[in-house]
Amino acid sequence: MTKETFIIENSTGIHARPASEFVKTAGKFKSKIELTAKGRTIDAKSIIMVMGLGLTKDTEVVITADGADEKTAVKELVALAHSFKT
Repeated sequence: MTKETFIIENSTGIHARPASEFVKTAGKFKSKIELTAKGRTIDAKSIIMVMGLGLTKDTEVVITADGADEKTAVKELVALAHSFKT
């Protein structure tokens, strides 16, 4: 299992467009990928669940991946989250 914590930097948070990109990217990996924020853990491959977290600016998020490509998944998804800047 690989885990990393990051902070949402985008001034508008993870709204529809970035959430869609995030879920699409997560879906490329075989590993089980979860996000934990605001006391909830969700499936990072579900757009409804990612949107439902209400990820606003400065929210601390823990991404966890478990599977054959877990390290690559976490690295790529954290980098993607940091690229969302508005």
